[in-house]
Amino acid sequence: MPARSWGVLAILCGAIFLEGVDVAMLNVALPSIRADLGLSTGMLSGVVSAYVLGYGGFMLLGGRAADLLGRRRMFLLWLGVFLAFSGLGGFANEGWVLLLARFVTGVAAAFMTPAGLSLITTTFPEGRHRNRALLIYAGTAAGGFALGLVIGGLLTALGWRWVFFAPVLLSLVILLAAIPLLKEPATERPPAGGFDIAGALSVTGAMMLLVYGVVRLEHPSNGLPLTVAAFAGGLALLAAFVAIERRSPNPLVRLGILRSTPLVRANLVAALLTASFFGFQFLVTLYLQELRGWSTIQTGLALLAAAADVALAPTLTPWLVNRYGNAKVVVTGLLSGLLAYALFLGIGLDWTYAAMLPSMLLIGLMFAFVYGPLTIVATDGIAEHEQGLAGGLINTSFQFGAALGLSVVTAVNVAALAAATPEAGLTAMRTALLVPLTATLLATVIAATGLRTRKPTADRVPANI
Repeated sequence: MPARSWGVLAILCGAIFLEGVDVAMLNVALPSIRADLGLSTGMLSGVVSAYVLGYGGFMLLGGRAADLLGRRRMFLLWLGVFLAFSGLGGFANEGWVLLLARFVTGVAAAFMTPAGLSLITTTFPEGRHRNRALLIYAGTAAGGFALGLVIGGLLTALGWRWVFFAPVLLSLVILLAAIPLLKEPATERPPAGGFDIAGALSVTGAMMLLVYGVVRLEHPSNGLPLTVAAFAGGLALLAAFVAIERRSPNPLVRLGILRSTPLVRANLVAALLTASFFGFQFLVTLYLQELRGWSTIQTGLALLAAAADVALAPTLTPWLVNRYGNAKVVVTGLLSGLLAYALFLGIGLDWTYAAMLPSMLLIGLMFAFVYGPLTIVATDGIAEHEQGLAGGLINTSFQFGAALGLSVVTAVNVAALAAATPEAGLTAMRTALLVPLTATLLATVIAATGLRTRKPTADRVPANI
């Protein structure tokens, strides 16, 4: 690839690394933030949920805005917003300032991430070069989250505010490099006819209510009517959105794109993948820190083995995809995840790290084989003027799945906890581990139905899944 293409890829990988490391570092710093600012448990949970609401609620709108308003413009604008509000979080002295900062940072990521993904799919021609670029991009995204746990532990030792200031510095470097290097792709634009305001408002409201309902699942006995109302309102707005799009001359989301079976299947698998991983990561963190007494840095280093996809995604995965196709690689990765979760069901209070390591490595293998190929499938064959929409859909699935996985494992873990003893905690954790195991099993079944016998050619791999 030309040197400029590598430069563009480095900038966009830096941005997705920024998004992953930002989320992971904050998770590690939460106890220190609560101790310093005196936040209640509800307020602390709200700091996490605010980001999820902004990210999940605006992702579809962000993807379509990139198509209609310009990918480079949206990427640079919202990267600047991300920088500013991450800095605001670092200066916060009250809980409501943190809530505002995290919500707007989540909205900024919702616009920036699909714009960055669509810049890749429109900069690199469909085929071998695009596939390699997407696999490197996906590996960097997963690596950002895994490395963020370690970096967050180190920065929190210096002071929790550095968890907010470090992304500011990284954002500034990416922004200064992006301005001269990124160019707006010369793609064919859809006919001008105005922006679908009604569709934008209804789908954003629907996604925010659905994500809010998912977050509230973490506390099933606390305000059940409000949780049900959030889901009902979200589904009602989603139905209104579909009705609006069917009649709109310039729909925000062309519903015909959902007739693509590979795209729908890829999005389902994406949601189940992140639901399983984020639920598992949460349970492992509880196990290591609360049941075993490990420090945040020790926990981050223990989970670092799951970041093996950083090396595998850009090296081994492209060769396998070109040789066997996306579907077979994805199914192999999901089977690795199934084995990892099954092995971890046998956890005990005296487990050595050597006993945990096979599961960590297998999870790294799962991400290396699944995350990138799913992104290829979700964007393959989509018209260039809808690449932002396709990117918004797959990223919405990843984010919604992560929120769902965290909420369900939390609810199951709390419901299964019979007493405040290590043995009871371990039993509840084993029960909750069935959630990521079940999610991965469903993903495997869905992905396996997309297996094809068509042999890949030298320069084009099948994207079926």
